[in-house]
Amino acid sequence: MGTVEIVHKTTMICAPLMAQSVEQMVGDMHRAKAQGADVVEVRLDCIHNFQPHQDLQIILKNKPLPVLIAYRPKWEGGLYEGDEHQRLEVLHLAEDLGADYVDIELKVASDHLGRQKTNHRSGTKVIVSCYINDSTPSKEDLSHLVERMQATRADIIKLVVNVTNITEIARIFQLLSKCQVPIIAYSVGERGFISQILSPKYGGILVYGSVEGKPDPGLPTIDCLRQAYKLDHINEDTVVFGLISKPVSHSKGPMLHNPTFRRVNYNGIYVPMYVDNLKEFFSIYSSPDFGGFSVGFPYKEAVIEFCDEVHPLAQSIGAVNTIIRRPGDGKLIGYNTDCEGAISAIEDAIKEKGCTNGKAFSISPIDGKLFVLVGAGGAGRALAFGAKSRGARVVIFDIDFDRAKSLASAVSGEARPFEDIVNFQPEKGAILANATPLGMHPNTDRVPVAEETLRDYQLVFDAVYTPRKTTLLKDAEAAGAITVSGVEMFLRQAIGQFSLFTGGKLAPVEFMRQIVLSKF
Repeated sequence: MGTVEIVHKTTMICAPLMAQSVEQMVGDMHRAKAQGADVVEVRLDCIHNFQPHQDLQIILKNKPLPVLIAYRPKWEGGLYEGDEHQRLEVLHLAEDLGADYVDIELKVASDHLGRQKTNHRSGTKVIVSCYINDSTPSKEDLSHLVERMQATRADIIKLVVNVTNITEIARIFQLLSKCQVPIIAYSVGERGFISQILSPKYGGILVYGSVEGKPDPGLPTIDCLRQAYKLDHINEDTVVFGLISKPVSHSKGPMLHNPTFRRVNYNGIYVPMYVDNLKEFFSIYSSPDFGGFSVGFPYKEAVIEFCDEVHPLAQSIGAVNTIIRRPGDGKLIGYNTDCEGAISAIEDAIKEKGCTNGKAFSISPIDGKLFVLVGAGGAGRALAFGAKSRGARVVIFDIDFDRAKSLASAVSGEARPFEDIVNFQPEKGAILANATPLGMHPNTDRVPVAEETLRDYQLVFDAVYTPRKTTLLKDAEAAGAITVSGVEMFLRQAIGQFSLFTGGKLAPVEFMRQIVLSKF
């Protein structure tokens, strides 16, 4: 062992299969191949009434692609509770029958590999694995663990950790780039997601993706890895951009930015980053590999203190939704593309409907109008400053009344307690804008304006874009108001971000719009 040369031009995608019968397992292998998997991991411990000789032969004779055999014991997170000697005999049998890979736990690896060497087995590559369910070990402890795993003379080592903070993933990236043997290392869940996506950049040989229709919590689907992220396009020179948010799984940013990077031949990747602590995050992800970030809820205001410089517009708004790491000195520069994205979407919708009351287009169609804003957070601040810049009169409702008053003071507007919105009577032709998470999937609650007042608004805007048509927009449309989805704001702010991310490249606007129309 240890002398086998393993060469992979690209990181392989492995589909974990946990069917309860051999027939289902064979069917799932074919489905995995059809969806784009390179390898399947067959979990023998999931098969009911497993008959080793008979079932393994069926699986391996009918395999449409390379097979990794795992027989996970309960003490390592699996389902097998029987005799340990019999379990290891099954793994030896899998090698005899032609399995491409077998997974053996570090705790028993020495005995297994010693016997394999005595019996001169050579066709099967052995993966020595270790699952860490507690918090991620320190960099030094991980290094020692990897040394132990390498000492088994395995063909491949596999390390799965349970991260509690995205900053811990950086230790996995260091392992991937420095390990002396082929390595699989990752974490699952929202905080661990980037360990799968960025594995090719740091030299990981395999990532896991679930079969469509058979979701595996915490794993991306095979289709997601192939289509949204195009793993075969990622290499050590790929520049990483990420959305800093909490939560982050709702984001459609990767579906838009990644195809657009490829469209203009820019070697970048855009990933969701579930961030718990901004200070810790920026202290760890400080290398030039990370070229910039989008900033989402709830960090658009707080992130300013971590920027070295802030663009004047973002400074006046008091919210940043885009950060660029400046080439050369590596300083973080904060921008706001939300403001123009949201306000231009509102203006254009009014113009398209011809509802400008005879005003020339050189004057904003919201000039002089009442602009009722719900939410004084990062997105709300962008909308308030945008509305003020166009001559609107701004009234702000927020669950934090002090925050509403602070923003109202900054835009010469008026603040009202959030509970007053139920009885608030707008003047005819006003604009209503929701800048809170209310209505975001999976929660369908809407901003609690009285339904009968919706007919008084000329236009209703909702910054939420998942779902595309929120309950608020449906109700407003039924009342006869012009409606603008947060999807339009999302697209326009993303166009601005794309130019910043790529150092000034012109965004392929129509291409991006088509993605939004087809995917959202």
